[in-house]
Amino acid sequence: MLRLRACIASHLLPSPSTSAISTLHRLISAAAPAISPRPGFTVEDYLVDTCGLTRAQALRASRKLTHLKSRAKPDAVLSFLDSLGLSSTAVAATVARDPQFLCAKVCKTLDPVIVGLTDIGLSGPEIARLIPIAPDRFRCRSIVSTLQCYLVLFGSIEKLLWMVERRPYLLSGAHLDNVVKPNLVFLRKCGLDIAKLCSHVPMILTTKPERIQEMVARAEGIGVPRDSGMFRQALQAVAFLTEERIAAQVDYLKKTFMWTDAEVRIAITRAPMLLRISKDKLRYRFEFFISEVGLEPLYIAYRPAILSYSMEGRLRPRHYVLKFLKANGLLDQNRDYYSVVMLTKEVFVKKFICAHKEVAPHLAEDYEATRRGEVPTRFRFT
Repeated sequence: MLRLRACIASHLLPSPSTSAISTLHRLISAAAPAISPRPGFTVEDYLVDTCGLTRAQALRASRKLTHLKSRAKPDAVLSFLDSLGLSSTAVAATVARDPQFLCAKVCKTLDPVIVGLTDIGLSGPEIARLIPIAPDRFRCRSIVSTLQCYLVLFGSIEKLLWMVERRPYLLSGAHLDNVVKPNLVFLRKCGLDIAKLCSHVPMILTTKPERIQEMVARAEGIGVPRDSGMFRQALQAVAFLTEERIAAQVDYLKKTFMWTDAEVRIAITRAPMLLRISKDKLRYRFEFFISEVGLEPLYIAYRPAILSYSMEGRLRPRHYVLKFLKANGLLDQNRDYYSVVMLTKEVFVKKFICAHKEVAPHLAEDYEATRRGEVPTRFRFT
């Protein structure tokens, strides 16, 4: 235990030289008493009583620790985690995800990883956030080079943590040199903002380079050139979609919205994410726009972004507000629906609700009710 605390202290305190750390390790190791196995040690009970796992979790985890006959190593690892500030909940999550983490060698395996991560700028609390996400990766020194690569890509530790907390598989460093780095080079040549692209399609980093090249070709195939400002969205839309799926979606758009080949191409190049919207949502929006709002198919083709907005949160409530204002002579009858839909909620409320609060004091209340799925009496036009 004393040897372990010396290892951790060497990285949490101001940086002494490497030779000094090694000398300190040797001295403390020589002085530390041997740890003998406690009688009656059972892995499953240890996982429950000491690591905080449930009995069911402990049963599953113990199957990977059948070789463990003593609590010496797991005690050392738990002390290591405690020195980094991991909570009991985080410790339990770490062990449940990777039971073999308890068998890692602190000074030979875990300690060098902490040194490497500290060297690239991560603090103790930041490292503590990462360990429960992918503890198995902390048993591999390659995690340092992987995180260093992503740190350059995302530009800050906070953005990096945000990403890997949601996509732990990014921490796998097995294909860093022959997959991730070649993909980064190729995507940069395409003129893409890779950080933004990866925030929506993170798997694109860990996909085989030849598949990435096929995705880029498909994005160009739907009519969006690489030098277009829409190319990133086009690539996000077609990523991991087959040619057959894309063709089927295009055909559905043509039939549902009664678009010609030219019109559907216009719509897709202006809003590539139409290729990913479900058929039910597209049909629901089409019926609403045509039957209730009174839009023409061609109008929608040139303004396809409205198909991606929330029906309950934006499209229907704003339609009712506009209709109410027009019916009461408070708004120009020719006010364009699309221009209103595109406004932020704050601007919409200010211009179309707050501006009429004297003559329509219940408008704000009715608008919020509509956003909850209700239709207030004042919004019912017969």
